[in-house]
Amino acid sequence: MTRSILLSLTAALWASTALASEDIADKYPQSVLYNKPVEVIPGVFTSIGATAPPTYENAGHNNNLSFIITGDGVVVINSGASYKLAEALHDEIKARTEQPVKLVIAENGQGHAMLGNNYWIDQGVPVLGHVDAAHEFEKDAGQGLQALQNYAQENAEGTVPKMPTLTFEDSYDASMGDFRIEVLHLGPAHSPGDTQVWLPDQSFMIAGDIAFSERMPPIFEGTCTSCWIETWETAFEALEPTYVIPGHGHPTNLAQVRRYTRDYLVYLRGQIGEHLEEGGDLTTSYYVDQSPYAHLDTFEELATKNAGVVFSEMEWE
Repeated sequence: MTRSILLSLTAALWASTALASEDIADKYPQSVLYNKPVEVIPGVFTSIGATAPPTYENAGHNNNLSFIITGDGVVVINSGASYKLAEALHDEIKARTEQPVKLVIAENGQGHAMLGNNYWIDQGVPVLGHVDAAHEFEKDAGQGLQALQNYAQENAEGTVPKMPTLTFEDSYDASMGDFRIEVLHLGPAHSPGDTQVWLPDQSFMIAGDIAFSERMPPIFEGTCTSCWIETWETAFEALEPTYVIPGHGHPTNLAQVRRYTRDYLVYLRGQIGEHLEEGGDLTTSYYVDQSPYAHLDTFEELATKNAGVVFSEMEWE
């Protein structure tokens, strides 16, 4: 590689990392989806969301919307953040198969996983969610819809919050056609009712928000980060998935999502622990060093917030 080519590539990489999270361009402008679905392994597809906050430009598609063409029907993972996103994903499915969608699984109770429920329910498709995720959605759906209407504007049209039509507690057998499909709640993690979809024959995990890549995980008030780490180490890693579709970020492997999820949580807790030992308070906790993760999308939006939440959690441990 010549020096001039190397310099050009380096400049391009710096230019891409300098963009603010909100400025990441839509990659599929002919659709309300942020990205055209890609086939990750035979029969398993995902439309990769923006690694950015929800905006008008990405229409709220900032998580991964996946589907499995089983040979006897289609299983969808995540309803999407709106009626129109669900409809757009369905259009992509119909372009690839004549098999009907037979089940939708929500990865958690957040709006980007469930606000599209009413589209699928209107099609006669059952929507499955964990009992805790359903409770969370019922509590927050009104606020989530208002936020969607504020940023998505016309792309929020048609969205009416509807609860999942099916719920589960520990696991649910969604096997269909050529796929064994295990719907799991491995334990407390990112948000109430976090759900994983495990394909044991393919060693493939559609992880939901227990796992992040390429963007910083948000830590919510009430999130137990020590519980998240324990669930990761004792249950998630025990399955040893070869392939992982994280809740946010490109499909990857276990080592990569460990690096940007479990290892980040351990690192931040370590920084906050040192801060507490030195007598630091909440105000100064926001500025603990998180520079090893500064290259991640949403770092500017989330790093200080995460530090404050973890301080409040660890202060009473």
